[in-house]
Amino acid sequence: MNATAVADEVFDPFVLLHQSVMTRLQMLEAEVERTEQKAHELERSLEALKEHSEEIEVTEKHILNNLKHFSADEIQTVYHDIVNAQLKLERAQDQYEALVTRQAELKDQGQFLRSTSQILLDLQRMHGEESPPSRADGEAQFRDASRQVFQIIEEERMRIARDMHDGPAQSMANLVLQAEILERLLDRNPKQLVAELAEFKNSVRNALEETRQLIFDLRPMTLDDLGLIPTLRKYIKEYGDRYGLTTRFNVVGQERRMPTNLEGVLFRIIQEALTNVHKHARAKTAEVTMNLQPGRVTVVIKDDGQGFDVAKTEANLHKNKNLGLLSMRERAELEKGTLEIRSQPGRGTEVKVEMRIDKK
Repeated sequence: MNATAVADEVFDPFVLLHQSVMTRLQMLEAEVERTEQKAHELERSLEALKEHSEEIEVTEKHILNNLKHFSADEIQTVYHDIVNAQLKLERAQDQYEALVTRQAELKDQGQFLRSTSQILLDLQRMHGEESPPSRADGEAQFRDASRQVFQIIEEERMRIARDMHDGPAQSMANLVLQAEILERLLDRNPKQLVAELAEFKNSVRNALEETRQLIFDLRPMTLDDLGLIPTLRKYIKEYGDRYGLTTRFNVVGQERRMPTNLEGVLFRIIQEALTNVHKHARAKTAEVTMNLQPGRVTVVIKDDGQGFDVAKTEANLHKNKNLGLLSMRERAELEKGTLEIRSQPGRGTEVKVEMRIDKK
């Protein structure tokens, strides 16, 4: 059997999708590198323009203090230089700000593509033990996998859009209205303006906090920078403060970093479990315990809430579309881990997840 026949016989849709995503990611990373280089060049140019502008301003002050020693042509020349320097500086600043904005967009796109790549790898791993499909079956699987990936992407976009609309977007609209009120008060009632400015500052702080919370929910930066345990300490404390619950976070064993994908999966499972505590449990306390062993990690999330009938709820998971419980199970299975839920009406709930830590 020649190579063409083998290629026709084996057709892995996940590999093809992953290759396409990685190709796009490589192109995007190349653009990021170009924009970073351009940003460095603009930074140097801005510094030079600022120095030149400062030198001209010194000259301007000297002329203003000694007008009688300079002719009209000399004064006109200096002011012409001042205007040109200011225009060049403003253009360079606009270019730099646009470049910084573009860099942020590219980094967001890169993060999105990496997340998509991880989803495809997880899907490929789930189907890895199955026999390679024929080309006809492979093409059908390719379409199904494409639909599944795009559905996941679209659902995530809808969630982000909804959170943006209800949070930062609404806050920004209110800020615009407040700014218009401040503008009217500037001439009519300066004393009231001071009080309104204080309120405006509080609104800005709230909008900033909502934006930061949305970013944290999407992907905590500390998860990549510091790791899972410091991120959980911060998250669980803020969770308790926000919802008025007594929270505890316990770590058993030696604290250490784990593989990035494992840390991400554990964080999402814990986040979803605590979200369920807030939404459904009517609990007063929530406790998260992480047990780190040399080759295994176990996490237990407990609450003292109203509990539920586990067997009945799980029997109707797909009918009721309980995405929270489904996502926790699916995330655990993707990492070949186990997830167990223990609960009874009136006796609280315990979620236990256990995963192997592969040695790198």
